[in-house]
Amino acid sequence: MRFLPVNCNTIMVELSGLTETLALLDSLAMSPIFGVEEVIPAAKTLMIRFRPTKIAPQQLATAISQRDLRERGHATGKQITIPVHYNGEDLALVAEILGCTVQEVIRQHTENEYTVAFTGFSPGFAYMVSKTLRWNIPRRKTPRTRIPAGAVALAGEFSSIYPQVSPGGWQIIGITTERMWDLSRPSPALLQPGYRVNFRDAGYQPATIHLPEKSLPETAINNKVPASAAAYDLEILSVGLQTLFQDLGRVGQAKLGIPESGAMDKSALRSANRLVGNASDQACLEIVQGGFKAIAHGQVLIAITGASCPIEIKTSSGEIFHVSTYKPIDLNEGDEISLGMPVAGMRSYLAVRGGFIIPAVLSSYAFDTLSNIGPVPLKINDKLVVGETSHCAAVSFSETSAFDMPKKDDIVVLDIIFGPRTDWFTAESVDLLSKQLWQVTPQSNRIGLRLNGECSLSRSQPQELPSEGTCAGAIQIPASGQPVLFLADHPVTGGYPVIASVAEYHLDLAGQIPVTARIRFNPIGQFHEIQGSHDCHESNCR
Repeated sequence: MRFLPVNCNTIMVELSGLTETLALLDSLAMSPIFGVEEVIPAAKTLMIRFRPTKIAPQQLATAISQRDLRERGHATGKQITIPVHYNGEDLALVAEILGCTVQEVIRQHTENEYTVAFTGFSPGFAYMVSKTLRWNIPRRKTPRTRIPAGAVALAGEFSSIYPQVSPGGWQIIGITTERMWDLSRPSPALLQPGYRVNFRDAGYQPATIHLPEKSLPETAINNKVPASAAAYDLEILSVGLQTLFQDLGRVGQAKLGIPESGAMDKSALRSANRLVGNASDQACLEIVQGGFKAIAHGQVLIAITGASCPIEIKTSSGEIFHVSTYKPIDLNEGDEISLGMPVAGMRSYLAVRGGFIIPAVLSSYAFDTLSNIGPVPLKINDKLVVGETSHCAAVSFSETSAFDMPKKDDIVVLDIIFGPRTDWFTAESVDLLSKQLWQVTPQSNRIGLRLNGECSLSRSQPQELPSEGTCAGAIQIPASGQPVLFLADHPVTGGYPVIASVAEYHLDLAGQIPVTARIRFNPIGQFHEIQGSHDCHESNCR
């Protein structure tokens, strides 16, 4: 095993292959280690999130290194049968690659049992492997821009099913009408790590491989509540560039392929809630670059935090007032509130006393832009119902921003921790990462900041990296050599090496960096593998 640093509360365990990875995953599931909060499996790695106050990374490495990986414990995982119409566009090509007939491909795919090794890419996308089948199918040289939901596909040693319409480079051999992801089920993902899967030939179905409309996956839900529930509300007049519901996210569901998501600046969200007397984790509106306008129906107490932007209130009689961020704001019937373009920062957070009455999706009110999960983005004429609250709930008058909001011409310094794949890059590139300025490009969003530097980063190891877990703050280096800094809606797993990660305490700041601002990465230590110790209290994050 190798133990690689990821962040202050995360390490990567690298193993020899999928068999050892699944054995360690089973071992940790059957006999958990105190302080471990989440385990994200991949092809040859486990990404492990832990609580540093409970266990040090060196102690965690020692405990894991003592596990016996010779036997697995999940031989009796839940069994699922998937009917497949074997009519995929790449079925004949797969037969040619394997040197057999199409019927032989179908026979082997249906007669060999698969086990779900891990999930990723998108919610419900399961990487399945067979103990008895030794296929190794190359991906398409040119990925398709659109693969339908339900497509049964092969890549490498894995078989999988696309849960929703998406681009992809796997070889399609058939289609199933089974839903891989459905929010109407108690457990939305049909396939989960450890499950055993058998494919059944459902007969050839000619023509299209597209699923019927009713079989498309359910993800986002609308925000409507019964009219009878409305006592007070905010009516949306303008949503600006983008306005979303966000909270602290969906923690601990990465094994289902579900990103954590949540507010890009969680400290601002908490402050907004405290200013109106809410619990600090309640859902707020996340408003990107101003342009938001709403009218109050009834008396409503709100607060706006985050980006530094002009705030204007127009009363029903036509009077205009200007108010500040980080202060409680009392709106009366008919008052209109408008947010202008920020002079610093990117995202504003609007909280309302009593909270918004909206349906939760997987225990969260956050909208995930990558997976399309959560209450749908706001649109003009939406009426947001405000909940009731106790009149004695305390409000805060001492909230301030946790940091100076960055401006578009600023150089923003972000602390980074090297790993897990720093040694995949040349020494010159590792040095260049911190010495060169990286400009935030307009292609940036909640998934990540796409950066551009004068010089690209070069790899010393050119081989393909098997998909492995990623974290918010990961600095992934694609083939272009220009970094992508993953943020709240990043994919759970990724196939490009991560040279370093932004320290967790700087993620809120990263979420407020505007386009054209430049970033300087500041390493807080050198890259080194984590060595196990029976009694060690030091960590990379001191």
